[in-house]
Amino acid sequence: MTAPSRECELVFEQVHIVLHGRTLLALDARIAPGEVLTVMGPSGSGKSTLLAFAAGFLSPAFEPAGQVLLDGHDITTLPAERRGIGLLFQDPLLFPHLSVAGNLRFGLPRTTPDKATRIEAALGAIGLAGFGERDPATLSGGQQSRVALMRLLLSAPRAVLLDEPFSKLDTALRHEMRELVFGRLREAGLPSLLVTHDHQDAAAAGGRIITLE
Repeated sequence: MTAPSRECELVFEQVHIVLHGRTLLALDARIAPGEVLTVMGPSGSGKSTLLAFAAGFLSPAFEPAGQVLLDGHDITTLPAERRGIGLLFQDPLLFPHLSVAGNLRFGLPRTTPDKATRIEAALGAIGLAGFGERDPATLSGGQQSRVALMRLLLSAPRAVLLDEPFSKLDTALRHEMRELVFGRLREAGLPSLLVTHDHQDAAAAGGRIITLE
């Protein structure tokens, strides 16, 4: 599995986001390597807006202030593809025209040597050895989620944003995927931000919890 070259800290420094003249959220937070910070709140409280600001695709309708720092560098104005941040969403968002192995290959940096061996090792690590040539549509929801997680990790992000990644899984799969996702993020030393309305997600993350009103 590809890991970041060194551990980083993700910092939200005096972040302040306004919409139509109203303050939507204000946040000061530091996320250590391997830590998952959970942001909770009802719909409309600004959870998704915070993720969009951190990821680099905030709508022009919002007026943001403050900085997002990664490894001490200000990434606030960088385009999304240059921020070094990986995202995990509610849906796995696997490419339907690619095989399972093709989806994982897409995540690997272009200069990665011996991609086939790396992909086989990655599939084995998530319990899907031999699934490389499968069509993603033939996988179960849990299997698709594991492929999406491994694709993210293979892309070697320096931080991760989690947008309610377990909300569409059944109870048993939720428990399994929480353990897998949070375990892998800690193992890789990735600072991560989770937004959720689920208290069990927050408890499983094991880090600090910030509640937006």
